[in-house]
Amino acid sequence: MNIEQARFNMVEQQIRPWNLEDQDVLNLLFVVKRESFAPTNLRALAFADTELPLEGATDRDYRPAMLAPRMEARILQALAMKRREKVLEVGAGSGYMAALLAAHAERVWSIEIDAGLAEVARANLRRSGIENVTVETGNGLEGLPTQAPFDVIVLSGAVAEVPHVLLSQLKSGGRMLAFVGEAPSIEMQSITRDGDKYTIKNLMETEVEPLRHAGSTARFSF
Repeated sequence: MNIEQARFNMVEQQIRPWNLEDQDVLNLLFVVKRESFAPTNLRALAFADTELPLEGATDRDYRPAMLAPRMEARILQALAMKRREKVLEVGAGSGYMAALLAAHAERVWSIEIDAGLAEVARANLRRSGIENVTVETGNGLEGLPTQAPFDVIVLSGAVAEVPHVLLSQLKSGGRMLAFVGEAPSIEMQSITRDGDKYTIKNLMETEVEPLRHAGSTARFSF
């Protein structure tokens, strides 16, 4: 398998045609090696346009997965990351999205509810030489008040509604990327904060797995 050709095909044939026009995002996908964050036995599929099941979760009932490459790219394009931003990611998974976010961020805090998967993410980031990501173990839907406020918050799985505690940890002028709703109707949303006002933009309908305990936190009414 020609890894670099597979990576080129992923970016140019799968991702770019899917309304991905941000060249900085496309360039980043060549730099951060997706296969380094995929399970060893699935690395040949790291460039396929599909979610990849992850290994290492302590909870055997937990079925985490890497998002499909074009979804990861769409998240980055929607966020339009700026230099030196503080980022909170809910759901570390394999650590790949945190690695992408870290390319522009000052610091990324990624919270993973499963201790085994959190260690997988730490190991992947360490092997990739990424030093500005901290992976915490806990319920990311409660946020990380000790490090708040954040310029950017990313939910890497779906929630029925947006938790109030997360919105309260967003800076004024900051933005959140969230998947909101329940299958089969889930909206990818961009949420921006201006003081006490929150503006929602629906970006697309999609299907992603829900975050664990997505119904266990207080909700926010716009």
